Amino acid sequence: MGHQHRKALRTTAVGAVSATLIAGGVLGAAPTARAAGSSVRFVDITGADGTVLKANVVTPAGADASRRYPLVVLPTSWGLPQVEYFAQAKQLADSGYVVLTYNVRGFWQSGGEIEVAGPPDVADASKVIDWALANTPSDDRHIGMAGVSYGAGISLLAAAHDKRIRTVAALSGWADLIGSIYSGRTQNVQAAGLLDGASLVTGRQSAELRQVFDDFYSSNLAKEQDIVDWGKKRSAGTYLDQLNKNGAAVMLANAWGDTVFPPNQYADFYEKLTVPKRLEFRPGDHATAELTGLFGLPNDVWTDTRRWLDHYLKGTDNGIDSELPVRLKPRSSGGYEGYPDWKSVGATSRKIDLAGTTTIHTNVDSGADGGVIFLSSILDQVAQLPPVASIPLLPRRWAAVWQSEKYATAQHVRGTAELHTTLTPTKESGTLVAYLYDVGPLGLGKLVSNAPYTFHGRTPGKPFGLGLELNSTAYDVPAGHRLALVVDTVDPLYIEHNPSGAQLTFSSPANDPSYVSIPLREQ
Repeated sequence: MGHQHRKALRTTAVGAVSATLIAGGVLGAAPTARAAGSSVRFVDITGADGTVLKANVVTPAGADASRRYPLVVLPTSWGLPQVEYFAQAKQLADSGYVVLTYNVRGFWQSGGEIEVAGPPDVADASKVIDWALANTPSDDRHIGMAGVSYGAGISLLAAAHDKRIRTVAALSGWADLIGSIYSGRTQNVQAAGLLDGASLVTGRQSAELRQVFDDFYSSNLAKEQDIVDWGKKRSAGTYLDQLNKNGAAVMLANAWGDTVFPPNQYADFYEKLTVPKRLEFRPGDHATAELTGLFGLPNDVWTDTRRWLDHYLKGTDNGIDSELPVRLKPRSSGGYEGYPDWKSVGATSRKIDLAGTTTIHTNVDSGADGGVIFLSSILDQVAQLPPVASIPLLPRRWAAVWQSEKYATAQHVRGTAELHTTLTPTKESGTLVAYLYDVGPLGLGKLVSNAPYTFHGRTPGKPFGLGLELNSTAYDVPAGHRLALVVDTVDPLYIEHNPSGAQLTFSSPANDPSYVSIPLREQ
């Protein structure tokens, strides 16, 4: 990936971060006028290795040492100051919580360097809890953590390492860092560029983090295992057994179109949890579903977060523990759906046969792509306008296309579509991106899901089996429409690894037919 491309991505990220920080300034100012009642103070907390963390504490009105209150700790999101959660902290304090929000190390006025939820960040969370128990009227038997994005990841990791944490609400976070930004061995360059740019503007990158970014951009295969190991150390999935043993109740919430932390990795993690748990997916992109709640406005994610905390920290009998634990809001309708578990979401499936043999050339964007980070999924969230492509006009030299029959009834796609095919490359390395489209009568396709796949070290001319999970989603295909699977080799979201002149051939052997499996809600 060229220097100018990286520079342009970082410039775009800096602009996005600047706009977010302006909004953060509004966020910090707007709720202050309503802060009567609860008490707010800004404090310094000594974290792990002596690093000073900037924090604020919001306590209920009239709180004193004669009574103890449940404690909620909120680590900040990547690049945002501790006023990020002020509106929610105020509401929680007014309902009887001590709330402590702190700037994670390496960002803003907090000391240290960015560790990307590494061991120092996990140790910081425990130090913050220690400070709160010593300096606020907090109850050491009722401690919870919550957060958005970076704060969500740190909260999950902390709960796996600190038994005092009894509940977690992890919003727009990750359980598998590498499975998020390096899914299918393919670099999500727009996500990395956004994180890189944000940390350059608002924080101090460690030498280790700078090296990880540089190796990631340069596609340095010699460093691939190092990056994978670095990511595993920072993924809650690595410490699943510890988290289950500690027993903290876990609520996970994310958006279908999250271009930083896709929904699949949360769904996989949820299924492996044995603690009290809840999984919620809604339309939107990274952290956009929670955004209005950060301004103190009505918001479903934060409403459920408070209900979760109330039940598992206060013991409130609000019924959240008896509701169906998997709660989904489809992208194409307004109502919520409940399921007993993730595997019940796509109760049935329908296969689209990928018959015949198709060869495509690489290195050219066919016009099918996953859109632009944030912009595309936000348009889908607020106006149901996902990325589109004219399926009949896609150039077959650079795109393979298969279509279903026209459906007589609506098809309620729920869960994770899976591609199974046989691929024969002309080079030892390559990248492809699979897209699932909802195709209307005029041939215009609306993006339902997509996913990248990269291979290395293959023998040219030798076929191999390929299995690929597309990003999980909930989308209703209208009656009279078709589904189309499109595969090409270039997408602005990802770094591609196709040598010049490479070709990819897809076939469907009689003893191993190719197909895409579509998960459907039980009719």
